[in-house]
Amino acid sequence: MSQTNRPVLGQIGDYEIRLLKLFKTVVECGGFSAAETELNISRSTISVHMANLESRLKLKLCRRGRSGFSLTDDGEVIYESTKRLFSRLEEFRYTVNELHEQLSGELKIVSSDSIWLEDEFSMVEVFAALGEQAPDVNVSVDVAYMGEIERRVLSDDADIGFIHYHRDLEGLDYHHLYQVRCFLYCSDRHPLFAEQDDAVIAERLPEFKLIHPGIHTNPETSAQHAGLQLAGRAYHYEPRAALILSGQYIGFLPESYARRWVDGGRLRPLLPRQKTHLLGISAITRSHGRQSRLRQLFLQLLKEQLTRS
Repeated sequence: MSQTNRPVLGQIGDYEIRLLKLFKTVVECGGFSAAETELNISRSTISVHMANLESRLKLKLCRRGRSGFSLTDDGEVIYESTKRLFSRLEEFRYTVNELHEQLSGELKIVSSDSIWLEDEFSMVEVFAALGEQAPDVNVSVDVAYMGEIERRVLSDDADIGFIHYHRDLEGLDYHHLYQVRCFLYCSDRHPLFAEQDDAVIAERLPEFKLIHPGIHTNPETSAQHAGLQLAGRAYHYEPRAALILSGQYIGFLPESYARRWVDGGRLRPLLPRQKTHLLGISAITRSHGRQSRLRQLFLQLLKEQLTRS
């Protein structure tokens, strides 16, 4: 820890807030290179901003070298203080918004992919209703992996998350919305595409590589993977579908997602009576802390859409 006999930091303004936000992002991304995409600026620009922050605070915050990115002791303290600062700013924003009769501000959503245009549940109608009831609210949506979705909701970095239901995590409330049926598919480039004998297909399935999501799933899904050759890994549907379409892999996809290729003659389900499972979709919110009026409204709109689906 640095010596305490140093000049006192003066007033903190917008500039310092922006630098601290950049610092927080760099730490959570694990370094300058990984933060480039998140911040949409170059490493050299990030380096300049970090140097300015260290100069402003008169502290060395991080180390960079062959061993990678790491925080100094002072950097650890500043990072924890930065998280508390942004939490207080968010609480202030929340308080101000709650005082206004008309809802405003930002609804931060983080989700898995391909839930937005499902036949089973219309998010389009939910957002239409939100726009009518809270026209001053802006919606921000990010796509992430399930573990990241859970982390961001737990840390209050997101108001609400949408995930494929796979476990109950302490600190989260689960709002079950709907289920999608998944089948095992191969493409017209795959040796099994033209095979009509189910017994032959069942016998040969273990010969072929399966593209899978690469996460621990629910027991029903895991049972469908048993005995198959788990090879490639693709969490999101789009790259998974591309690998299946290449003919190099077989893999599970939601029926509604695969329909365009099935109708076009490019995909077919294999053993549809046997190789199928249901995948639950849930909204998640933080269990503890105050529930904002905006979050409550959005959950209510989800429930209303659920009754219409």
